Amino acid sequence: MTNVFEACASPNDIATSIKTDGYAIIKDLLTPDLRSQLQSELAPFLGTSDTGHEDFMGHFTRRFGSLLAKCPMSQHLALQPLILQIVNDVLGPYCARFQLNYTGVMYIEPGEKTQVMHRDTSIYPIQNPAPPMILATMWAMTDFTIENGATRLVPGSHIWEDERHPTANDIVGAEMKAGSVLLYTGNIIHGAGANRANSTRGGLAIHYSLGWLRQEENQYLAMSLEEARE
Repeated sequence: MTNVFEACASPNDIATSIKTDGYAIIKDLLTPDLRSQLQSELAPFLGTSDTGHEDFMGHFTRRFGSLLAKCPMSQHLALQPLILQIVNDVLGPYCARFQLNYTGVMYIEPGEKTQVMHRDTSIYPIQNPAPPMILATMWAMTDFTIENGATRLVPGSHIWEDERHPTANDIVGAEMKAGSVLLYTGNIIHGAGANRANSTRGGLAIHYSLGWLRQEENQYLAMSLEEARE
């Protein structure tokens, strides 16, 4: 897997990788202690969340949103200084300010099938190629492997026209160790892999978008005014 960086890498180098290929991985940005605290906060919601009921969202994938209100430790990830520098470098030229767009978890359980390849920016009626509108982060709460459903990406597809479709040879698996984070632009073609392992693949997603776009998750309703003040 290329485009993999140490946590001490230059924000500019990481942002350049994202601008060029559409993605980057930063290793060991989430400490074991913080990951353990996050797991403890996530556990009650994972235990009661639905495992899905349709092909795109999955039939064996547990999801829930409003993460900043439900899981206070996730606020540290949303404000992680290195991440914010990279987001500003990638999205900053196209907006006066960027904003939180979506927060949630995707825990893929054994037996889940491969997700349909897609672009996150397809929620907006904008033709590709287009400037970056979303920068997504996927924090690895567990190891991401080909066997357990690591995110599948098509490097360079963030600058493809809509009519172009990937072949099997275009797709790479974003394998990474727990504590790493995958960053990718919302217009790169991607999708979760199939989980053929005996363990769950856990990921925590925090997406940022251009400030003039409507958010996928309404942050003004997702958390209370009192929580926002903190």
